[in-house]
Amino acid sequence: MKILFPLAAVALLIFVAIVGVSANLHFFFGVIIPYVAVFTFIIGVIFRVLKWAGSPVPFSIPTTCGQQKTFPWIKQDKIENPSSTLGVIGRMALEVFFFRSLFRNIRSEMTDGSRLIYGSDKWLWLAGLVFHYSFLIVLLRHIRFFAEPVPAFLHFIESLDGFLQIGAPQLLMTGIILLAAVTYLFLRRLYIPQVRYISLSADYFPLFLIIGIASTGILMRYFFKTDIVAVKQLTMGLVSFKPVIPEGIHAIFYIHLLLVSALFAYFPFSKLVHMGGVFFSPTRNMQANSREFRHVNPWNYPVRVHTYEEYEEEFRDKMKMAGIPVEKE
Repeated sequence: MKILFPLAAVALLIFVAIVGVSANLHFFFGVIIPYVAVFTFIIGVIFRVLKWAGSPVPFSIPTTCGQQKTFPWIKQDKIENPSSTLGVIGRMALEVFFFRSLFRNIRSEMTDGSRLIYGSDKWLWLAGLVFHYSFLIVLLRHIRFFAEPVPAFLHFIESLDGFLQIGAPQLLMTGIILLAAVTYLFLRRLYIPQVRYISLSADYFPLFLIIGIASTGILMRYFFKTDIVAVKQLTMGLVSFKPVIPEGIHAIFYIHLLLVSALFAYFPFSKLVHMGGVFFSPTRNMQANSREFRHVNPWNYPVRVHTYEEYEEEFRDKMKMAGIPVEKE
C-alpha cells in the first residue's frame, strides 16, 4: 500500500487531466491550477523558512567527523570540524553543490553470519548528484517559455545539453538522464529491504510525480507533437497575468502541467523542502568551537530555584529524624 497509494494518486491526476481536457476545461487546467500551485508553493516555502528561522538553537550541536581545533600542534580538520565562518561556508558549499556527507556514505553487511564489514557505497551519491543537476538544467531550460527574448545563457546550456546532435528535434540528454536517475532512486528504495522498510508513501509520491513529469516531457518533445508557439503564448500570458488559452495545444501538455503543478503545491509540505532546510540546519551551519567559547542558552529565563540551604532549612527536623546528616544542627 505504501507504493500503490501514491502510484494511484499520480494515475488519478493523469486521468483527471485527460477528462478535464476532454470536457474543454482548458482554462481551469492551464491557468487556475498553475496559479494556485505557484501561490501555494510561495506561501508554503515562506512559512517553512520563517518557522525554521524562529526555532531556538540553544546549544552548539554541529555534526563533526574530524579533529576539532585544539592545541597548535594538533592539526585541525577545517572542513569536517570548522571553527570559523569561512570553514562553515566551505563545508556548506561542499554539502550543497557536491553532497559531501552523502559521498562519505558507507554500507554495512553481515558475512559468515557474525562478521560485520563496511564498504564504500557511492552509487546513491552519484545518482543523487546526477538527479539534482539534471533536474536543475531541465528547470533552467524551461525559462525560455517564460522570457522574451530568451537569455543568452540558455542557448549555451542547450548547446551543451544537446551536444550529441541526435535526431530532430535535437535530443537533450538531461531529460533522459533525469528519468533514468529518478527511476534508479525508486528501484533502490524498492529492492533494498532496509530502505523499503523505512520508506513511506510520502517518499514514493514525489518519485512517481517526477517520473510522470519527465515521461510526459519526453513524450511531448519527441512523440506527441505540441505547438510550441501556442505553449509559449500560454506561459507568457501566465507570467504577465494576462492569461490566454491558445488553440492547438495537445492534451499531453495539460497532463504535464498538472503534474508539475502538483509537485509545486506538494513541495512545501514534503521532504523535498530540504532544498531550503539545509541552510537552517544547526548541525551544518554552526561553528564547532565549543572548546574555545562557552555556549550559553540565549533562551534561558529566570526561574525560581530552591537552594540546598533553603531545602535543609525547610526539612531539617525531618532529615534529622530520618538519620540524614545536615550541615547545620
